[in-house]
Amino acid sequence: MGDSSTGPNSFIVNCEPSTENLIPVSDSLIKPQTLKGFRDYLPSAALAREKLTETARDVYRSYGFSPIDTPALEYSQILLGKGGDESDKQLFRFTDQGDRDIAMRFDLTVPFARFAAQHLNDIGTPFKRYHIGTVWRAEKPQRGRYREFMQCDFDTIGTDSNASDIETLLVIHDLMDRIGFSGFTIRVNHRKLLNGLLQSLDLAEKSAAVLRALDKLGKIGAEAVKSELTDAVGATSEQADQVLEFAGLTGTPAQIIAQVESQLTGDDTGLEGVDRLRELFVGAEPAGLPADRTVLDTSIARGLDYYTGTIYETFLDDLPQIGSVCSGGRYDNLAGLFTRQPLPGVGASLGLDRLLAAMEELGLTDSGATPADVLIVHFDADRIGEYMRLGRRLRQQGIAAEVYPQARQLKKQLQYADRKGFRVALIAGDREFDEGVWQVKDLREQEQQTVADDELVEAVRRIVSSGGPA
Repeated sequence: MGDSSTGPNSFIVNCEPSTENLIPVSDSLIKPQTLKGFRDYLPSAALAREKLTETARDVYRSYGFSPIDTPALEYSQILLGKGGDESDKQLFRFTDQGDRDIAMRFDLTVPFARFAAQHLNDIGTPFKRYHIGTVWRAEKPQRGRYREFMQCDFDTIGTDSNASDIETLLVIHDLMDRIGFSGFTIRVNHRKLLNGLLQSLDLAEKSAAVLRALDKLGKIGAEAVKSELTDAVGATSEQADQVLEFAGLTGTPAQIIAQVESQLTGDDTGLEGVDRLRELFVGAEPAGLPADRTVLDTSIARGLDYYTGTIYETFLDDLPQIGSVCSGGRYDNLAGLFTRQPLPGVGASLGLDRLLAAMEELGLTDSGATPADVLIVHFDADRIGEYMRLGRRLRQQGIAAEVYPQARQLKKQLQYADRKGFRVALIAGDREFDEGVWQVKDLREQEQQTVADDELVEAVRRIVSSGGPA
């Protein structure tokens, strides 16, 4: 279960409150700043993230996955040793006031395995869950990678059927498609292919280290991976070359499977992986999965130690260098650390913050900083009740609306509307109220019309439904 002592690579947090480095406000202002590797979300980014989570939730529910939640903190022994040495080094770990050894979750899969074992009698099997939550890893910050980030997981536990592996592939595809991407590729591999190869090369005892090195292939290149395999792992130059040659196989899934099957003849572990992958690709085709969006990539390994079967990584065609934005795989032994009942599982996770960073870079996020479509201009302070009544009327008809809080110059309020990204501004003063009309300004098209009060809701609805934010 892992050493519960404090290791040299643990991130220890003192739970006792300290004022040692605080500067009294009366003497000087405290500099507002965020920790390295963490980020604030301004409204436009937060709205984009909420939209992504809502899309993920809708897709997961459409496949029958149910929501769960688990604590941010776990006993350290729950998390240690599950993802490998690198994950252990990246744990935010501390001792609380009760001298309990605690760590912040580094993913949502290990806590789910603990959850499934603990609540097995209540949930039954097979059990399909989704979980959208924040995780923490003390890794080196880089583009699209933070120390605090959100994951959108979905998993099926309690069955080793390849149908669940096929369904996982379908969910990943539908999720990316619903988000709005047309150019993406889901790369699939199987850990048993890699394990079979390593057995044939007499590297089985070093498999975890070899796979972690191979997982860096897309980031550091073949030469650097070979150096790590020979220098750090202890493989011979010939063994390293054979691993890289295997990782470089190309062709259609059927062609690669045939090459691998020939290479792993006589190895039961490797051939089991071959059979599972063949069944997966054959099963995905009649389900309607586009062939050009899925490839068999023998180079992907997934760095976490708990994967045992099919593995998935999803890359954007226009920004592959940002890394996989939706990854996962099969883990048949993870829950066995918490219960003697077999609980094989498979699933994947949308890397929400990495995907959001990619969308921002590609200009695919809206610039709007408000969830409301309509701004009701506060033109006459004596009419505040009537402005509020209109706002309520619009909301009751399903149109989000904000009333500007104070009477100011019209120009100032319209500037506010443009900056926040409202779609429509509604304006009325004494004359409009006397005539029973509103001035309706389309802020994107910069067109204005006079609309009767009893036709206002439909006029606003037509504008709002005609496109995105201003």
